[in-house]
Amino acid sequence: MAATAILTCTLITMSPEPAAAQPWQAAHPASAGWSQEKIEAAEDYVAHLSPTAFMIVQNGKIIMRWGDISRKVEVASVRKSLLGALYGIAVADGHISLTSSLADLGIDDKAPPLTAAEKRATVRDLLMARSGVYHEAAHETAEMRRKRPGRGSHAPGTFWFYNNWDFNALATIYRQRTGEDLFKSFAQRIAAPIGMEDFAIGDGRYVTEPPSIHPAYPFALSARDAARFGQLFVDGGQWNGRQVIPADWVRESTTAYSQTDRGSRGYGYLWWTLRADVFGPGAALASGFGGQFIAIVPSKHLVVVQVVARGDRNKALRTSNFIAMLRGITATAP
Repeated sequence: MAATAILTCTLITMSPEPAAAQPWQAAHPASAGWSQEKIEAAEDYVAHLSPTAFMIVQNGKIIMRWGDISRKVEVASVRKSLLGALYGIAVADGHISLTSSLADLGIDDKAPPLTAAEKRATVRDLLMARSGVYHEAAHETAEMRRKRPGRGSHAPGTFWFYNNWDFNALATIYRQRTGEDLFKSFAQRIAAPIGMEDFAIGDGRYVTEPPSIHPAYPFALSARDAARFGQLFVDGGQWNGRQVIPADWVRESTTAYSQTDRGSRGYGYLWWTLRADVFGPGAALASGFGGQFIAIVPSKHLVVVQVVARGDRNKALRTSNFIAMLRGITATAP
């Protein structure tokens, strides 16, 4: 079995400066310029889909809420966008370089190990899901396994594939280069500064599966905490005047570097991107299996969140339905 070498492990000193957990304020839709009729229609549609919780937030205030917004739900692949935020901080602090290759970082995997060609993939390639490394990975869906290209079929940087190997290896790289536990880091660097009300370090876990040494890292979030994360990105990485995530990183993460096989969606750094001609510039989606979504629409200063507990899932909670609903909400938003 190939080992994953730790070349340099620099411990970052964290200075937690938690924001006081201020509960979300609500705005009356009509007074905020929304059509009450259309808000009620949206509520009826959400009630029909019956997720665990749903929120519309504009200008930092709740326009609509449905369900238990404090209930913590495992948000599946939304985890990737959460990790992406931590990368923005670590890159700005000089602890991770986007141009470092897997060979530079000593990253390998179980047999069959990575080839010299695969090890030329850079951190940036992984963030864009363009590594060209098609090794088996933890937490793959049946679709990922079925569609995974053959080893060596695409050179690093040349082909987009939604690849759990990339996403899991990024977490390994983050832990090695910063010396931090991923969930403790998220709690202290993001959750505390933006005043998340429910997230705790124990709401994350590592999942390792036999084919790979790189674990997946599921997160559980409440809808109201997910909305705070979305608001952080809508506000360019700022929270109450503090730059939590670099503004340049927010822009880079939500820029489309690839056209994908998911309709009109593009892909940035661990975020799906949405059509600018429909949603305005910088619109993006953190998306997870089973109906987990954090949508940001900066042109309308809008965040839309849906979370779905395992027992609440149904076939209607698919991404295409959420995006169609988001399109209507965006058009309605003042």
